[in-house]
Amino acid sequence: MVTVVGVRFKKAGKIYYFDPDNIDIKEGDNVILETARGIEFGQVVVGPKEVNEEEIVPPLKKVIRLATEEDKEKHKENKEKEKEAFDICLKKIEEHGLKMKLIDVEYTFDNNKVIFYFTADGRVDFRELVKDLASIFRTRIELRQIGVRDEAKMIGGLGPCGRPMCCASFLGEFEPVSIKMAKEQNLSLNPAKISGICGRLMCCLKFEHKTYQKSLENMPEVGTIVSTPKGKGTVCETNVLLESVKVKLVSEDDTEEIVPFATDQIEVIENE
Repeated sequence: MVTVVGVRFKKAGKIYYFDPDNIDIKEGDNVILETARGIEFGQVVVGPKEVNEEEIVPPLKKVIRLATEEDKEKHKENKEKEKEAFDICLKKIEEHGLKMKLIDVEYTFDNNKVIFYFTADGRVDFRELVKDLASIFRTRIELRQIGVRDEAKMIGGLGPCGRPMCCASFLGEFEPVSIKMAKEQNLSLNPAKISGICGRLMCCLKFEHKTYQKSLENMPEVGTIVSTPKGKGTVCETNVLLESVKVKLVSEDDTEEIVPFATDQIEVIENE
């Protein structure tokens, strides 16, 4: 087992493990760390804990120190510089006539690199743009093309449900989402109703999927013959969230009636 702390560099960003190196670190602390990109400023979101060696990606880098007031001030200054760099890059993109959309700018804590995130329909020849930016900022420049899901995560906004988007609020990583998940949740398969702002299938279809699967285990399938307080009938609709079903009952005079029941009010007789 290895003792680690989990650190995020962005809100709702991926959690990375680091060696606390015997420093008294608590959840919520700001720390300075060495990463593949250089020295970075991060926030501890998972306090010291032990994990299996299989869960870490070697080599496990160490926390350099707890962030000082000077470090926090420098981090704020970097955030202000990112806004200025964004405006400068926008103008340069326009000057070069490039078909790309600038999404975000990020300074590494030590200012050794400035990363510009953008989207584009295809490949973009930004070599001249990089030269211009390097001459202005006098540091290493990286232009990184991202997808529409990453764009939505960086910009944020409200989802179709009216709440802040999951990817920008708490989801650290994107996971594959399939249309089958929407089917199992009895959702309309209209793309407009099951797609997020990014135009892809909504992330909630994935992280809510296990809950639906667990509930479906205790629910009869459509077409199942069940016994109800009003007699025998056939399940014609299920509602996972309400844990209820609608049953088609046929009376002695052959009239049909659709009646809702809670799942604990029915008993399965047979499956068709």
